[in-house]
Amino acid sequence: MADLDDDYANSAHISGGSDYPLRWAADSEAFRRRYRMQRLRYGPGTRNWVDLTLPEGPAKGLAVIVHGGYWLALSPDSFCHLAAGARAAGWAVALPCYTLAPKARITAITAEIGAAVAYLAGQVAGPIRLAGHSAGGHLVARMACLDAPLPRAVAARLTRVVPISPLSDLVPLMRTSMNATLQLDQAEAVAESPAFLQKAAGVSCHVWVGGAERPAFLGQARCLSEAWGCPLTIEPGRHHFDVIEGLTQQSPLLDAFIA
Repeated sequence: MADLDDDYANSAHISGGSDYPLRWAADSEAFRRRYRMQRLRYGPGTRNWVDLTLPEGPAKGLAVIVHGGYWLALSPDSFCHLAAGARAAGWAVALPCYTLAPKARITAITAEIGAAVAYLAGQVAGPIRLAGHSAGGHLVARMACLDAPLPRAVAARLTRVVPISPLSDLVPLMRTSMNATLQLDQAEAVAESPAFLQKAAGVSCHVWVGGAERPAFLGQARCLSEAWGCPLTIEPGRHHFDVIEGLTQQSPLLDAFIA
């Protein structure tokens, strides 16, 4: 049954939606040319790498941004420009890549992000902040859960997560055609849904979503905010593709992330 396909379709409901990936890639390449980024490996898989950029002076801590794409597409190559705001504010910023479905199930992808954060924690001292968009919002929320695949010492340094337009309840995705690739079953959908899991006590969370997003994404954001009792910002006029732009410069979203 794939009756929820339109609920979770974004590009078709955004004017010029198909142009955004090319625009992101161009902005990301321009950022790479301006700032030196290190490409580091955190695991043995082909996509087990991270791009890391350091600030001009000593880093205030580690800010990690996880890309979206429904666990099916994209990579940091299209999103490095999102590091601009946190880097300018004095943070080391990393963007991890991860294995895509169907080569990895969502449980395995969660484990890869845990491995990436653990590796990065060994490269950069100080507090750790995580932000992620869409599927990346799911992944950073999972890092804030009690059962997150993080070493205890790394989990203790995680102070804040900002899931942006997150997928927090994965059960509805079983009713989309993309599940032919994701291969979610009921058990995994529940076990990997942050909205059904307990947040670690020492981590704050601020959920962010665009006011012009699909009702399904507004519902997903509210679901996580209500489950965890954490702040929810619905940014007026923003849709699923431009809601992340606040990470590139001083903005309320950037403040929620690193202030």
